[in-house]
Amino acid sequence: MATVLTFCVIISLASFTGPAAEAEAASPYGAKAVEIAASKRGAPYVYGATGPREFDCSGLTLYAFRKAGRVLPRTADEQYEHTRHIGRVQRVPGDLVFFPAGATIGHVGIYAGHDKIWHAPRPGTRVRLERIWSGNVRYTRAT
Repeated sequence: MATVLTFCVIISLASFTGPAAEAEAASPYGAKAVEIAASKRGAPYVYGATGPREFDCSGLTLYAFRKAGRVLPRTADEQYEHTRHIGRVQRVPGDLVFFPAGATIGHVGIYAGHDKIWHAPRPGTRVRLERIWSGNVRYTRAT
């Protein structure tokens, strides 16, 4: 009987360490920002654009968080400097994912869970959900 009970507790705890737990841990602002970014799927990348129909990378994060009730600075560098830095193991949907480019930040997206981000990649592309393609990323949380 004790082994069956122990097994059930282990299985129950294991179910809270996967993607479902990741989604549950998202802040209300982060979860809303993911939803808003997802609603912009297909919007064209335009350098300097902050929405609602066109975006650059930091314009999408700015727009999504503003609509979710949080204010971010305009550029990816400023967003990185003004949000709380966290480790990879702490990331949850709604956190920001930054891609360094030398001494600056070259790109930003919104973590969607399952190693994917919502982002506006570059000129000639559209807002999309994409797997994180690099191990050289930094995570922050807008609090």
